Amino acid sequence: MADRLTKEQRSYCMSRIRAKNTKIEMILRKMLFSRGLRYRIHYKNLPGKPDVVFPGEKVAVFVDGDFWHGKDFESRKKTYSDYWYNKIKTNMERDVKVDTELQEMGWEAIRIWGSALKKDPEKFCDKIEGMVKG
Repeated sequence: MADRLTKEQRSYCMSRIRAKNTKIEMILRKMLFSRGLRYRIHYKNLPGKPDVVFPGEKVAVFVDGDFWHGKDFESRKKTYSDYWYNKIKTNMERDVKVDTELQEMGWEAIRIWGSALKKDPEKFCDKIEGMVKG
């Protein structure tokens, strides 16, 4: 399927997409901080550079964008061009590899879909708080 935008328009749109400090990630961090939880962000010493890390408790949190990390991939994969199919498939494989590496290092990894976090941020804050304090 042909792109409806010009190359310049598509470039501009893609440049606006952020990998760090997204709105939904900021909401999660503010909620965790308001609960008295202290964390590190974008921790470079771990595979995958988790969005939120509790080093003492060995808990790593990833907030995954639905499109980029393949939410509902099986039902949507036929609609992707070859480029996006390969890109998203590679991202999903890397996520599994990172989770395995973290587990082997003794860490617990939590992956949260951005859309699910938007719908019920309290639920995920409760889960994270339970893991950190539990």
